[in-house]
Amino acid sequence: MSALLVGAVSCADKVADEKVIDKPEFKSADGVFSIEALEALGRVSSPVISPDKSKVLYSIAYESVEENRSNADLYVMNTDGSDAVRITRSAKSESNAVWINGGKQIAFLYPDGDKNQVWVMNADGSGRTCVSAVDNGVSGFTVSPDESKIVLISNVKYTRTAEDIYPDLPKATGRVIDDLMYKHWDEWVTEIPHPFLADFDGKKVTNVVDIMADEPYESPMKPFGGVESFAWSPDSKQLIYVSRKKTGMEYALSTNSDLYLYDIASKTTKNITEGMMGYDTAPAYSPDGRYVAWLSMEHDGYESDKNRIFIMDCATGEKTDLTADWDYTADAIAWNPSGKSIYFLAPYQGVTPIFSIDIASKEVSKVIEGVCDYAALAPVDETSLITMSHSMLAPNEIYSVKNGELAQLTSVNKEIFDQLDMPTVEKVMVPTTDGKEMTTWVVYPPKFDKTKRYPSILYCQGGPQQAVSQFWSYRWNLALMASHGYIVIAPNRRGLPGFGTEWNEQISGDYGGQNMKDYLSAVDFMKEKPYVDSRYIGATGASYGGFSVYWLAGNHDKRFACLIAHAGIFNTESQYLETEEMWFANWDLGGPFWDKGNPVAQRTFSQSPHKYVDKWDTPILITHGEYDFRILASQGMMAFNAAKLRGIPAEMLIFPDENHWILKPQNAVMWQRVFFRWLDRWLMPEDSMEEQR
Repeated sequence: MSALLVGAVSCADKVADEKVIDKPEFKSADGVFSIEALEALGRVSSPVISPDKSKVLYSIAYESVEENRSNADLYVMNTDGSDAVRITRSAKSESNAVWINGGKQIAFLYPDGDKNQVWVMNADGSGRTCVSAVDNGVSGFTVSPDESKIVLISNVKYTRTAEDIYPDLPKATGRVIDDLMYKHWDEWVTEIPHPFLADFDGKKVTNVVDIMADEPYESPMKPFGGVESFAWSPDSKQLIYVSRKKTGMEYALSTNSDLYLYDIASKTTKNITEGMMGYDTAPAYSPDGRYVAWLSMEHDGYESDKNRIFIMDCATGEKTDLTADWDYTADAIAWNPSGKSIYFLAPYQGVTPIFSIDIASKEVSKVIEGVCDYAALAPVDETSLITMSHSMLAPNEIYSVKNGELAQLTSVNKEIFDQLDMPTVEKVMVPTTDGKEMTTWVVYPPKFDKTKRYPSILYCQGGPQQAVSQFWSYRWNLALMASHGYIVIAPNRRGLPGFGTEWNEQISGDYGGQNMKDYLSAVDFMKEKPYVDSRYIGATGASYGGFSVYWLAGNHDKRFACLIAHAGIFNTESQYLETEEMWFANWDLGGPFWDKGNPVAQRTFSQSPHKYVDKWDTPILITHGEYDFRILASQGMMAFNAAKLRGIPAEMLIFPDENHWILKPQNAVMWQRVFFRWLDRWLMPEDSMEEQR
């Protein structure tokens, strides 16, 4: 693999008043995977194949702790990994980059002033030109196959301001609210995204028209929807978009999104998934335009339902569930260029392989599997594709897969990892209390010695239905925890995908039940190992993982020496009325706490962590962000106050400018420092350290 070279860039890339964030200089003094090493890593993403299948366009982002921000630049390489060239060196991030003009040019998003617009440049990075001027900026775009049209994602006004209601009070800041869904994830809902159709000639975006004008609905859907919510027909005559055409309370209670077919010539819209009641997302036309494929959930209100792969015959309208006999959930899809099969990603037995499903026989086959998660699908031809892969020990790099053979194309972080002694990972099967076996990942410290005893951490997953596969995280980084001297225990407890529908669904309505027994089973199994110091085991987790820590705090029977909960649910009754997505609360908690005739809901609320505070006896660290509207920071504050009133050693770390995640670089470093300071205080006293020497 060749070294990355700096390509030609125009002077327009350089912004005088902002520092360009480049790859940092990192030298390890002791070979330990540290917080500083984590922050120095390049973050690889978004591989896109050129039209002639000879090049890969991709992005690498670096963070600057000093500048307290990150920046992504664009790179191009051959599909065999050779001749990798950096084509932008900008003070702000390029994103949503795609090939146009037969691969001679690249379109991308970049700020023009304070808002993102569409830009075009030559394939070598030269000749940058801003081609759009959308008032509210552009958050995503997709170009039609014939490159005559473009769809732009831009926000439109949703709610009335104080000045709209009372023009004589222009400085009033009050919000008048008369329906639900007034806040979402980390913002007050004042604007929503709409798709704007425009003409595009490669030089200018013109005739911009909102195809959902006067509709008070989102497309794409917040908070995470993007350009994957749109699909152009191969002849560029039609566009499919995803929307949940609901507002207010109806929106807050439902996950019923649909696929809408918009005809460019007639300007008409048709719902092509009407009557399909769950999430319908990720539309993709087959190469010949005969079929549309998409991901579909069955049940309204269940956001973690099995994602089925559906196809529809565009001529007849006939719909087929290709995965009716396959008991796993799909995460992403991409058509094989042959049009005869579909590639897809799916959690499976603790990892995320690449699969293929034949649209005629519905036969599922594995394309590639390893002790890793694959994270992208960019088909090249009928037998090969470009993908990304990561594991608990390394972040994303780009790979090619051809006839089942894997080849690594990028080694962006090799220079850093060559300096480090990394942990090791083992898959352990743990017996559960109901006679099953649970896949559990155990991460051991570098230079692990079975003759010594180590403190340990139970990692409690969030979601709650989010796979504990070979994930890589820049905050909940299990390799970083292990490198700090801890054995990390990461169970695939009940309620996680990758082990069949029954295993995944079991947690709904049973928050304090079998999945908590699974956690304790994993701890009890591991603490019998001679190298685990059973005196010094901690538990940590975020979101549902934070709920788990709060629940375990009152039900662990002296198993844990300290606890850390981030953004967790402490009081489920409060959570039911504080959260925004009511479909989640209704499905997972079973319904409202005032419904005394609902045994599922009553069981859930009877097991709320706050009801066990009288049994709390373990030091606890609580962290939360005040922009977290999914689980309000008041949940953490209640837990902290309860611990202090009980006389339990406790600390709380609150970020006034963070949401459910801790995203700003300096806040992320602070979070890690406080995290390990707390663990070390309670799990690494002198006698424990002596055991490891």
